[in-house]
Amino acid sequence: MSQKVGDRLKAVRSMYGLSQRELARRAGVTNSTISTIEQNRVSPSIDSLAKVLAGIPMTLIDFFTIDLDTGEEIFFNKEDLVELADGTMSMRLVGATRKDRNLRVLHETYPAGGDTGDKLIVQKGEEAGVIVRGKLEVTVGERVKILGPGDAYYFNAEIPHRFRNVGDGECEVVSAATPPSY
Repeated sequence: MSQKVGDRLKAVRSMYGLSQRELARRAGVTNSTISTIEQNRVSPSIDSLAKVLAGIPMTLIDFFTIDLDTGEEIFFNKEDLVELADGTMSMRLVGATRKDRNLRVLHETYPAGGDTGDKLIVQKGEEAGVIVRGKLEVTVGERVKILGPGDAYYFNAEIPHRFRNVGDGECEVVSAATPPSY
């Protein structure tokens, strides 16, 4: 187990972007304490390990249960995004292959006049987005507003809503929703 503790501590410390010296300072221990644990030269007591982890901060349970390498993709090239298009808009889904996604992130493109359709959308959760380029008319319930580059929206997605490009050129939006509906 000491082999795993040292390796795990080094991986967690690196994941949080901490040097051995910074972790030691935060935890109130010597640099050599961190170094000897990570080199697996000592097997720390539960109390000692808890003191070191307080410098991250992280509980013992989190330390032993955190999945340091899920094997899932983290970075996606433009070509990796799954495109959902219907001619009136294009939505490219980030992380489509991730198991148990709790968030939907889309890179949306609306041609001039493009929209989500006449039928208002209703789904559980929340939705937010930022207009990157162009003009987007956002309807949420009875409220309607035209948003431009840098403008954003955030609303309860259970309120009927829709999106429409009211500009002459293409409109680009980056949006997120939770829970993911697709």
